[in-house]
Amino acid sequence: MTEVRTLLVTGAAGAGRTTVATAVASAAAAAGRRTLLLTADRLAAVAAVPGLTVGRVDPAAAFREGALDTQSRVGALLTLLGAAPLDPEELTELPGADPLALLRALRYARVLPGEDDAGAGGPDTGEPDLDGVEPAPWDLVVVDLPAVRDALRMLALPEQLRRYLWRLLPADRQAARALRPVLAQLAGVPMPAEWAYDAAARADRQLAAVQRVIEDPATAVAVVVEPGARAQEVLRTARTGLALFGHRLAAVVANRLLPTGSADAFLAGLSGQQQAELKALGEACAADGVPLVELPHLGRAPGSPADLAELSAVPLSGGPARPAEPWEVRDLLGSEGHFLWVLPLPGAQRDGLDLVRRGDELVVDAGGFRRILPLPSALRRCTVQGAALRDGALHVRFTPDPAVWPH
Repeated sequence: MTEVRTLLVTGAAGAGRTTVATAVASAAAAAGRRTLLLTADRLAAVAAVPGLTVGRVDPAAAFREGALDTQSRVGALLTLLGAAPLDPEELTELPGADPLALLRALRYARVLPGEDDAGAGGPDTGEPDLDGVEPAPWDLVVVDLPAVRDALRMLALPEQLRRYLWRLLPADRQAARALRPVLAQLAGVPMPAEWAYDAAARADRQLAAVQRVIEDPATAVAVVVEPGARAQEVLRTARTGLALFGHRLAAVVANRLLPTGSADAFLAGLSGQQQAELKALGEACAADGVPLVELPHLGRAPGSPADLAELSAVPLSGGPARPAEPWEVRDLLGSEGHFLWVLPLPGAQRDGLDLVRRGDELVVDAGGFRRILPLPSALRRCTVQGAALRDGALHVRFTPDPAVWPH
């Protein structure tokens, strides 16, 4: 089983995600692993553990750096248009700056085996310096992510943005660059300047680097919930979204569990409700082969090394390994006359599940998330005949298209 080298911690809002991430990072550092904790939470309590480095992500600073870097690259165009450049004091981050800053920090911090840190940071790429943290061969990087839905959308950004770039500037753009003067005359409109192609290529390289970190087999996700009325819903959302985007779930953390067997009727009632929810969470975890970690309620805000030590039991090698190919194509032509594409979607419900064939792609909506999947080569010459949700997986039937299928 692949050991976790990048742990992404998400979960329910207010369930203690930052505290759990801090506890895991502190425990790993105390065990001798060179550990980096990435967080945008300025109030995160971090124990003074030797070997633990904290990278504070500053979205405002990252946005200013990126905007000024872009402005410097298109300075000639701004001068041509008569536009006055923006001063650093004028720049305020826009909505969406937070997830981008965290993704850039993750890439800056994590240099994968076989890569160097060229392009991972420094003035050429406008990457954040994380308050002085430099790229290093970390044994473990723990990332404090936002709540589940925002975290999943953030992790999907590199793939989605790269797709937009490919559509706007396709692979044959090099030929278009050579023919730009001719195309400009034929179209009657100015063609994109050289800086636009260079900027797009640079953005694609950076997004690809982030995507490699997210999709690395040694990257996994821990989901933190507090057993209660919404715990099952949060976990169901996480299971479906993580499976749709192909992420590895390492563990589910049930946080702030009250002691059982209390003589106080009020506490006993609350504990009983938690235990009932805990049983349901355990069944979902068992179905996925994922460990369920139970962490106690300390009765106080965790802050000391001793407090964090009680909350550090998240395994760093648990959960099923990320498959090389998460979706299986079954050849049933001989027996049933069709191919079957099986997409695991644990926790998915028929309500809110939809799919549309679009050329050589399949657009899948599940649990409020959407992913556009390129069809395997054999299925591109087929037509979709139907789909069904069975045993936590989406089964899509494809039959050969007589117009294009070889006889």
